[in-house]
Amino acid sequence: METLLKEREWKIPLILVKTFAIFTFTILTAFGAYIYIPLPFTPVPITLQVFFVLLSGMYLGASRGFLSQLFYLFLGVMGIPVFAKTSAGINILFGPTGGYLIAFPIASFIMGKLLNPPFRKSKIFFVSFISLSIIYTLGILGLGVFFSFKKSFYSLLLMGVLPFIPGDILKIILIYSSSFYVKRFRSIL
Repeated sequence: METLLKEREWKIPLILVKTFAIFTFTILTAFGAYIYIPLPFTPVPITLQVFFVLLSGMYLGASRGFLSQLFYLFLGVMGIPVFAKTSAGINILFGPTGGYLIAFPIASFIMGKLLNPPFRKSKIFFVSFISLSIIYTLGILGLGVFFSFKKSFYSLLLMGVLPFIPGDILKIILIYSSSFYVKRFRSIL
């Protein structure tokens, strides 16, 4: 009986592994939204979402990272409370954080695309900065739309970018330190 178990290889179909990986990063991004710190001078809270958005691109690659974040948005739009402050609904995409949320799939795709094999750790800081810039740009644009462009560009920067830079630098450092596993993880997918 023991030799029968040794001879039999238990292989999980690759499509299931890929699907599980995509859903895992969807759930991690939702988890990141539940950890938030509201700031008194801005409607945009500090969350861990960006950390998982960038990780999804780095670990899953461009298309799967994009899908993980697109599915995250889909869950939230369909009414599952996966957005910050346990909110949900399509109206959130038209609120002050909508631009950031819409940027998540794009930033994950760019992160995965620019870190395409051959994977080089030296590119992580640069690529993370580019992906983060996409989130900041669409986030400020969303804030501008939310405030009907009645706020100055400087006010939007104060509300939507500057308070988040120190935390995002720390997130990028953590992303870099976890990059040891990327080659191994991507070889599975």
